[in-house]
This record gives sequence, structure tokens and C-alpha cells, in this order.
Amino acid sequence: MAQNKRLNANNNNRIGLILIASILGLYTIGLCASIWHLPSPIHRRRRWVERMKLRFGGSINLSTTGIEDVDANDAADYDDELQEGGNSKFIPQAKWPVSIRDEDGNFDEVLHPGHKAKGNPDVIMSVPKMWIDDPVSIHQNKLMSRELAMKIGSCATPDASGNHARGENCPTSERTIYVAIASYRDYQCRDTVTSIFERAAHPERVRVGITDQIVEGEDGPCDAPYRPCKEDPEQMLCKYKSQLDVYQVDAPLAIGPVFARHLGHRMYRGEYYYMQSDAHVTFTRNWDMDIISQQEATKNEMAVLSTYLSDVEGNIDKNGKSLINSRPIMCNTDYESGQKNKYLRHGSQPEAVPTIRGTPQLQPYWAAGYSFSRGHFVVNVPYDFYQPMIFQGEEMSIGIRGFTIGYDFYAPERSVCFHHYAEGKNAKARNKVPHYWEHTNIYAGTGAKAMYRLLGVVHMNPEIDRKEWDHTEESKYGLGGVRTPEQFYSTFGIDVVHKRTEQHLCRFVETGVMHNKFTPFLRKDGMGIDYSAPAVATYTFKDPLNGENGPEDNDDEEEEEEEEDEVEEE
Repeated sequence: MAQNKRLNANNNNRIGLILIASILGLYTIGLCASIWHLPSPIHRRRRWVERMKLRFGGSINLSTTGIEDVDANDAADYDDELQEGGNSKFIPQAKWPVSIRDEDGNFDEVLHPGHKAKGNPDVIMSVPKMWIDDPVSIHQNKLMSRELAMKIGSCATPDASGNHARGENCPTSERTIYVAIASYRDYQCRDTVTSIFERAAHPERVRVGITDQIVEGEDGPCDAPYRPCKEDPEQMLCKYKSQLDVYQVDAPLAIGPVFARHLGHRMYRGEYYYMQSDAHVTFTRNWDMDIISQQEATKNEMAVLSTYLSDVEGNIDKNGKSLINSRPIMCNTDYESGQKNKYLRHGSQPEAVPTIRGTPQLQPYWAAGYSFSRGHFVVNVPYDFYQPMIFQGEEMSIGIRGFTIGYDFYAPERSVCFHHYAEGKNAKARNKVPHYWEHTNIYAGTGAKAMYRLLGVVHMNPEIDRKEWDHTEESKYGLGGVRTPEQFYSTFGIDVVHKRTEQHLCRFVETGVMHNKFTPFLRKDGMGIDYSAPAVATYTFKDPLNGENGPEDNDDEEEEEEEEDEVEEE
């Protein structure tokens, strides 16, 4: 009897051990399968640890990977809420100072868009939540009111009641600035950040957010000072460390500037102004007061100052003084083919002393290399999360979407920063900087699909069936209701059916004709140019030279070389 009991106990133990071993085996198989899908750097062995690291000012490290899917198609119905409190209720309370480091738990878990597009929904990133998650809750597909616009933007000093959202009552010297930088393995990133703080007239109101895509151990982080802060605490990266948020991404997860800048938009926290620049830029002395004065000179709340930057060589002295009076203006754009699509691409832009003086000059196009605006531009026109492996095309996406929401684009009257191109004495060092497409093999094919979406959203590929491209969260990353893309194309001579443009648009833009023709129709409350005014609504640009070359046209080969330089220096 006792022997039988012992035998039964032994059998039960064996069964239990077998069950435990089976469960552990299944868990191990699942874990290995999950890890196998993680990105593998082509220049080093696969790491069997987390593939995503978040790094904020060097003080926070987080990691999240898994095999669960995340529903990206959630939609919200705002009608009842808007009737109760209006869209201003969706605006968070303004704060200053502010940092992502102070937001424990305020993150979204999202599928990496490149891996998801490849059918591998098991790379999950923990990313900062948008300050305002849905732009439609703010602009509501109509022109935003000035009253609402004034509620977006923090002041470094609060009013008597403790409110930092002081609108126009905030002195220009206290209006906060958020600077977003997307960097890919760029050794000059820390120099750019140093220049931003060192040459600002009021660095205490500036906050920088960097998407730093690097190979840890090979590349220097953007927030790493050249010397330890204990030895030299007056270094800008030490002195203003609390105003610097760095979101560090393992380089093989980089899928182009659109995604990197989307992450930069996620770090915006209600600052009064928004500025975007590349990671290899040198700023002028008192750049912040200069660009704000230019912005305010437009008297247009919806103004966005944007341009391709002039080269740093010979244009700025060692003390940060600009040595030139010229600046580029965005007007030279035409179709090119790539990623199984035809799309508009900016070429080299004309640079000259401004025709219009005392204010920035109106232009049709937006440039990613430099942009300055009110903070609500980030809220209303966020970078599209679903555009992996896009380089050419991002400027059309943001620019045309911004146009439909009511924004107007201007060339700055004066340059407040200069670009380190791979030319002259900078050529050798800059040409050694890697590019995100070194990992193209991981995400092969995703760029073409993303381009279908990009062009579809802005109505630039009417020949493609809408069923052919991804419509996920299209309202969030889509058009506004103030103007239409079709009006943009008609106004500036763009034929999206036959994929051609009216030539010599710069004759209309650079000369100031566009500025003088359209700016009289700036709305009385300063909320953008009224494109419904008959004189603007009926205007259609036509080539003044009927396709013939004018004296200002460049040699095709020379222009192509300059365009390639622009691409190389993202």
C-alpha cells in the first residue's frame, strides 16, 4: 500500500516536471522567435538584449520589446466634448521649465513603423506622448481662431495668477522656444547644441529636443560634453543640461528623417515658438531675438519662416556675426522619379539680397532644413508616423498639409544660422558621416509604400486607387479644411495628372510679386492670408518665358550637383 503511494507520488512528480519543462520550452521558443525579428546591425554582431533605448539628458534609460500588437486605428469622437467646452479644453496647462524627464509613465507603446511595414509587429518602442494627441481636436478642419492660438505657447515667467500661457502679453524676451533636431550618427550634433545655447540672447527660455540615432560605443551622444561637467561646468551641455532632452535610438532602427522628426515633435511641450534645424548648423549671435523679430514682422500668426541654409564657410565670423546680406528663397521645385513614384522635389534655391525689406518674404514652399514658427504649427501639422524610409517627399507632406490648415511660408530676411555642407574644407569630415540608408536592406520595399501614402494624403497621385495605400490615422496626419491641395497646385502651376510644373516660378516669387500680390489679403486678425479672396483664388501661375531659358537659369549639370549636396546633408 505504502509502496503504491510512493509510486503514485513519483508519477505525479514526473508529470509535473514534464509540464514545467514543456512550458519553459515553449517560452524559450517564443522568446527566441521574438528576438530573431529584432534589427541586426550590419557592422557588428547581433545583440541579444534590448533593441530600443531611450535616453533623456543622460539620466533616464528605458527599454521595451515584446511580441504584442498595438492598435493604431483608434478614433475618437469629439463632438459632445467640443459642445461642452470647446477645443481649448484639449490644450494642456502651459509649464516652464519643462522636460520629458519629469513625465514618468507619460509614454505610448507603439510598433516600430518600419518593422510593422515589413510584417514584423514585434518591435515595440516606448515614446513620449504628444503634447496634444489629435490635431483635429484643435483646428477642427477649419481656420483656428486667434483666441485659441494665443492659448498655445508658454512664457518663461507666469502672470500674477501663475499662468504661463500669456499669449501676446508675454514679452518677446520671455517667450519660450523649442528646438527640434534629428541627428544620425553626426559628430557635429553636440556643437550645434552648444551653438544654440551659447549664442542665444536668452538661453534660459530655450529647450532642445534631439532624436539621436547612434551606434552606442562608436558615436558620441549629442548631449555628451567634451570634458566632464565636474571639470568644466560652464560648458553649454553642462550648464543647460536641464533644458536638453535626448531621445536615443539604436541606429539600425533609424528609418529616415520623417520618423526621426516625428519623435522630435513628440517632445514638444507647449513652447511659444518652434524651431527645426539639422544637426550640423552654426548659429549667429542673438539668433533668438533676431528670428523672433522677423517672425513678428510678418504680423501673421500663421507665418512659418523656412529656407535651405547658406553654407557656413565665409558667411559667419568666429564671434557669430553674419557676414552676408543674402539668403535663399524657396521657389525652385520640379518633379523627379523615385521609389516607384513621381513627386515634387526642391532643387537648389536662388540666393540673393531680399527684394522685400523690413519683413520676411512670402514663398510657396516649406523646407525641412530650417523652420521657425509659432508652437501650434507642431500641434496642427505633426510629422506622419507612417512614412518609413522617406527622404524626398517630407517637405511636400508638411508644406502642403500646412497650407491646407492655413499656414503661410516665408523666407527669412536674414540668416540666423548656417549649414556645414560637405564642401571645401568640410568635405572630408562631412563625407565620413554615415546615413540612415546604410540599413536599407532591413526595410526594403517600405519606402515605396510610404510614398504612396504621402502622395495620396496630399492628393498628388490621383492616378493611384485610394485602396492602394495605408489610411491609418489619416485624419491625424492629414489635411485641414482651410484650403485644398488642389488650390495650391492651381495657384503655383503644378499639374499632378501629367506630373509637370510651370517653369520659372522664381520669377514670381523671388522678385516679390507673390508677396506684394498676396499679403494685402492677410486677414485683419492676422490669422493667415485669405486664399478665398477673388484676387488670390483666381490666380494661376503661368511660365512667363513659355518654357524658354531665362538669364537666371543655371546649367543643368551644375544644378544637379548642388541638389545632390542638399540630399547628402540631411
